[in-house]
Amino acid sequence: MFVIDGSTLDSAHQSVVSEGAILSCALHAQKKKSNIAIHNRTPSVAYSLILRYAGKPSLGESLVSDKISDVYDYVIVGAGSAGSVLASRLSEDANYSVLLLEAGNHFDYDKNIHIPGLALSFLKTDLAWQFKSETENGIFLGLKDKKTVLPKGRLVGGTSAINACVYTRGNPFDFHEWVNKYGCKGWGYNDLLPFFKKAEDIKIPGLKTSKYHGSGGPIAVSGVFSTPLGKYFMNAGKETGYTETDYNGKIQEGFSRVQTNIRNGVRSSTGLEYLGKVGRRPNLDISTNSLVTKIQLELKIATGVYFIKQGRKQFVKAKRDIILSSGVFNSPQLLMLSGVGPKRHLQDLGISVETDLPVGQKFDDHVGIVLSAKINQSLSLTIDTFSGARPKIEYMLFGTGPFTATSEVTAFMHIDQSKIGKERPDIQLFFPPFIVGDNNFLNYNDSVAAELINNYINIPGFSAIIALLHPRSTGTVRLRSTDPFDSPILDTNHLKDKQDIEDLLAGIRMFEKLISTKSLQSIGADISINKASFCSHHTFRSDDFWRCMIHHIALNFHHSTSTCKMGRKDDPTSVVNVDLKVHGIKNLRVCDASVFPAVTSGNINAPVIAIAEKFANMLKKERN
Repeated sequence: MFVIDGSTLDSAHQSVVSEGAILSCALHAQKKKSNIAIHNRTPSVAYSLILRYAGKPSLGESLVSDKISDVYDYVIVGAGSAGSVLASRLSEDANYSVLLLEAGNHFDYDKNIHIPGLALSFLKTDLAWQFKSETENGIFLGLKDKKTVLPKGRLVGGTSAINACVYTRGNPFDFHEWVNKYGCKGWGYNDLLPFFKKAEDIKIPGLKTSKYHGSGGPIAVSGVFSTPLGKYFMNAGKETGYTETDYNGKIQEGFSRVQTNIRNGVRSSTGLEYLGKVGRRPNLDISTNSLVTKIQLELKIATGVYFIKQGRKQFVKAKRDIILSSGVFNSPQLLMLSGVGPKRHLQDLGISVETDLPVGQKFDDHVGIVLSAKINQSLSLTIDTFSGARPKIEYMLFGTGPFTATSEVTAFMHIDQSKIGKERPDIQLFFPPFIVGDNNFLNYNDSVAAELINNYINIPGFSAIIALLHPRSTGTVRLRSTDPFDSPILDTNHLKDKQDIEDLLAGIRMFEKLISTKSLQSIGADISINKASFCSHHTFRSDDFWRCMIHHIALNFHHSTSTCKMGRKDDPTSVVNVDLKVHGIKNLRVCDASVFPAVTSGNINAPVIAIAEKFANMLKKERN
């Protein structure tokens, strides 16, 4: 999650590739000598350069099918975090044919996506869907066009290929709620734990014997790149009464070193790990740059999909199931374009209604605010940290160093501490060991960016990303038009419930309490750089000042869920049942973040992968 301004980031990309070219001959010799698979042991930029200089196609290119058939057993729409898992698992049996349709490109289209520290630079490229919220009253006042950005991965691997590589499963109480409140029998914590472990290849020495972690799975879970700041964050947590914990283990509450989806310096995305390392299978076709526009429904049976590739409209049939894994915004959009959704909304757009379902009527997500602190010692990462040859060479040769940096410490906290161990936490804090200054992520307007970012991105300091984990306010997703190329209408409704503002204010007060500890005061932690002029009519650090800041610079944290909500068949708010079948339509399933009954406590990529693992297992049992 290394964050720098765009021009510096572009030059960093060029420098890495340039220095990599210089080293490619030595690395190629190292590969021949070791005879070890390069995507297992060397950084991604190095391996892609080796392949390039050897005159071979990249690993991503080698997976893409030149031709596709007219009919398959399974057609999976979307090769993201879930779709890549499903395609890999369902094609393990050579007796079943699988087609994976991806609107974007393969994962080596830009080889720098494999570098964890450059993650946020891809949020506003053609490797991401450029979704934005609508302009909403009283929120996002300091953001460009008063909108929060909601990018999602648009390539093989999906958002797992462009996110900050943070591995977070959620809280056991989240999944207990799925069962007890939403009626999702079979999706509790104990049901999902075996699939979290199946997907995981734990690389953290102290956790390798933990019964909560798995070894040998496709997705690496590694320790975080550490700076001297890490111990100060951890000590501040201890001073305020929190223990150090494995937040993906028995107890989530407390302070933890971040666990990352990084293997030897390479981003551990589902595309690379589940598809790339398996290689081509004769019964699995992967078609990139293929945008699915409609599901063919005949007498309430899904029989095939229409898609556009190279400017041509094409059609493919599915003998068994069509599985939508297009993501939290694309899956509901495709359902509604196909006549599955809220009756009145579809009729208003002239779409023939196949089934009246509450598609897009719940859009859940985390909302929060980013605050920063300067310090009086050179302990953090700055732009200067990445200049010169040393960090690039370290990354190229060993897959270590600041180019693998992400948030260093995370904390899960309760507003009411009497609820610890009885309910899930309310607040998550991330502490990146640098001042967050990437406006691809923050989306501040020019005047806010000039005031809160530009003067501080290259000084010693750090940020706190303060997330409200379970907002009361939820939004909606609606069609803008019948054109599949039109972005849907995304209303977040963030902070419409006033208690959400008060809860986020409580999270800010937690951050202030940490700032006042001996640990952070010993390095001169100073939050006066948040003294924004647009809220200067309030006393700095008063409740009203922080509420003003929330209204101006709060943003969405890209953990969107629940737009095709799972639930009982008789639940009028659900879209799919516990077998992920779309109510009232045969042979049509959904498997991605959209089926979450509610957003989980923390980053959502890990539970998406676990759900896909469990669902693939269910499908295998069905066909037997």
